[in-house]
Amino acid sequence: MSAVSWERKDLLTIADLSPDEIELILDTAESFREIAHRPIKKVPTLRGRTVVNLFFEPSTRTRSSFEIAEKRLSADSINFSSSSSGLVKGESLVDTGRNLEAMAPDMIVIRHGHPGVPRMLADRIGAAVINAGDGAHEHPTQALLDAYTIREAKGRLAGLKVAIVGDIQHSRVVRSNIHLLTKMGSDVTVAGPRTMMPVDVDRLGVRVVYDLEEAIQGADVVMMLRVQLERQTRSLFPSAREYFMLFGLTRERVKAAKRGAIILHPGPMNRGIEIASDVADGPYSVILDQVANGVAVRMAVLYLLSGVHRESP
Repeated sequence: MSAVSWERKDLLTIADLSPDEIELILDTAESFREIAHRPIKKVPTLRGRTVVNLFFEPSTRTRSSFEIAEKRLSADSINFSSSSSGLVKGESLVDTGRNLEAMAPDMIVIRHGHPGVPRMLADRIGAAVINAGDGAHEHPTQALLDAYTIREAKGRLAGLKVAIVGDIQHSRVVRSNIHLLTKMGSDVTVAGPRTMMPVDVDRLGVRVVYDLEEAIQGADVVMMLRVQLERQTRSLFPSAREYFMLFGLTRERVKAAKRGAIILHPGPMNRGIEIASDVADGPYSVILDQVANGVAVRMAVLYLLSGVHRESP
């Protein structure tokens, strides 16, 4: 496996990455993908390395995906949550990080409700830091696994028409995906209610529309987003029923997309609000492929940040 061009200590944002670095992660993930199909799903790549999973927000999918990736690489995993950390006793996040560093972990995977926390930690400790989601800022490994899934289905990222629909305002997934897909040459359209559309999002190089049918017309890829009620300080739409009527993806609406279009959702899904069940479970849905590919992509990120490739003879 060649990884000679990867020199970064941390993975904090997609905005920092070059197209070549993105390609390197996706290609590295390709080599790890087949491990999931072996009778013994484990390789000794990170034996002796310690990874701390530090999650200050609820997470099932991302946390499990990282843990499985770490175990498949034979790393030692240690899990901390907000309820089990010293923060509940008044300790600062920086002190928590320094105490963890004193235990000599090699990598820290962190999710936090405030943007910038992973970078703050990365600037203060020697261990590699992976951003597993910071507020409404970024979720880089989700964008990477989305890109892997799209490339797997379509064979490329450049030149594809991608529609991203839903709660654009509160989504860290959409920001990472916009950075990644535009860097890789995709043509991105975002759509959602005006109350869920951030000001100046068009400055990120995307087309902005407020109509689902217009967004997905001729699209190769349709990515639906979760409505993040927990991040909303007031109601931004009249009812779930009305939201589904205007922005829910139904089988009839999918017909506006290009023949053979694929459907993605970062999960967890709100069926009957963002997406109809027969679309989520339909033939063009790659939602479960996203979950499976997430393990391989996170294995690739852990491998590259570990520096193991630089130790190989």
